[in-house]
Amino acid sequence: MTEFPVPLPTLARYAVMVDVGYIYAAAGELLFNTTSRREFRVDADKLISALSRHAESLIRGELLRVYWYDAARDRVPTIDQRVIAQMAWVKLRLGNLNARGQQKGVDAQIRADMEALARHRAITDAVLIAGDEDMVPAVEAAQAFGVRVHLWGVEPPFGTNQAERLVWEADTVEVLDRPFLEPYFTRQPVPAEQPAAGVPVQPSVPSPAQLFGERHAATYRPAPKPAAPRLGPDRERVEEAGEHVAHKWILTRGADNIRDLLPGPILPPVIDKELLVDAEKELGLSLRPYQEAREWLRDAFWARVRREFAGKYEP
Repeated sequence: MTEFPVPLPTLARYAVMVDVGYIYAAAGELLFNTTSRREFRVDADKLISALSRHAESLIRGELLRVYWYDAARDRVPTIDQRVIAQMAWVKLRLGNLNARGQQKGVDAQIRADMEALARHRAITDAVLIAGDEDMVPAVEAAQAFGVRVHLWGVEPPFGTNQAERLVWEADTVEVLDRPFLEPYFTRQPVPAEQPAAGVPVQPSVPSPAQLFGERHAATYRPAPKPAAPRLGPDRERVEEAGEHVAHKWILTRGADNIRDLLPGPILPPVIDKELLVDAEKELGLSLRPYQEAREWLRDAFWARVRREFAGKYEP
């Protein structure tokens, strides 16, 4: 009887595909409570090397290359981006950065590359570092060609910073935690802009609580009863849910859509209802009997949105 040797396991050939806008914003939120790149510096070349080593430790095989998806004004690379473009085994892909600081065309480039690599059998595995639900069709297309997709995300400070459907579709999920990211991100405070001589200082935009606090207190808040414990949900939990929903919407629904809600403080009825429903899912309880709690929720939602787009809209 002829004996056949046991075949050796096939080595993987993989690409690491990084949505830079996602990883920078999510890491900034985790480490410094900000998503503005102006407020921190990134040792991008060292971060890319660390991501490559991490992929090598998890996937047995050969790295095809790292795809680094970023954006620049008129697609003209910055000095840092030029350095990245010269790195071995790294392909810089640039979308356009518009006047409002928004990335355009990056998601489409990721989808096109992932589908092309899968269709031409150039890779067996893809490491995707992203959070947008727009990536789901690309993941499904790559999987249809037999490619395994490994989704990596940044540890969220609370809740999640990746679209739920994207997490569902991935073959494996990995989290880049604070200790992994900290060596490559450094706080860089932005100096406050001083007004020119003779120019009056514009007051900051008041919060919804400041605008309507007295009215809400007089209209909706019942007089306290010292002898009875206060009923209803915990304020801190409600505010955390409001911030989480705002953060999730910015990442999954797109900054343009959320910015369109500004300057507030009134939400369209449909959006207000969606906020309530999403928050109730987070909390596992109904807020509808508690008008005061719904005000906390809205205030926390607006606080997170205003922090995200501070200085980027006209009040």
